[in-house]
Amino acid sequence: MAGYLEAYGAGEEQRERLIKRILLWGGGALLVALTLFFLFRNWSEERVVKHFFALLRQKDYQQAYALFGCTPDHPCKYYSPEQFTSEWGPGSPYADVSSIKIEHEDSCGNGVVFDVESPHAEPIGLFVDRATHTLSYAQAPRCPGRHLMLWEFLKAHFG
Repeated sequence: MAGYLEAYGAGEEQRERLIKRILLWGGGALLVALTLFFLFRNWSEERVVKHFFALLRQKDYQQAYALFGCTPDHPCKYYSPEQFTSEWGPGSPYADVSSIKIEHEDSCGNGVVFDVESPHAEPIGLFVDRATHTLSYAQAPRCPGRHLMLWEFLKAHFG
């Protein structure tokens, strides 16, 4: 009879351990998935902006102008190639591409706004459309509304 009573509840303990493992692994997987989502959700739009800066660094202004959806053959109605060159070319405040920094990036509706800062100019917002991956100027350096500034909080306290 002692063997019968010793085994009593053994199945219950195994079930509890299995439930704990499932919850721990599920929570860990959820945490990894959320981390990856927040790290890579704007990845393709970041590549567009980095490619734009690389073209400016190479002084390939025609290709950089094309990222705005404009070409010298078919210029944009309100953004001529001459205006583009005056804002981003060799005589502009953004001529030293190595000094340009992206301070913030915000997801706004159908695109991403990048807050671009240079020591020689006022901060501007570059908007990358998610569907077409074309650049344009944002209405403001940041999206309107409140912002969760978790990254800034972590950098201020731990970095």
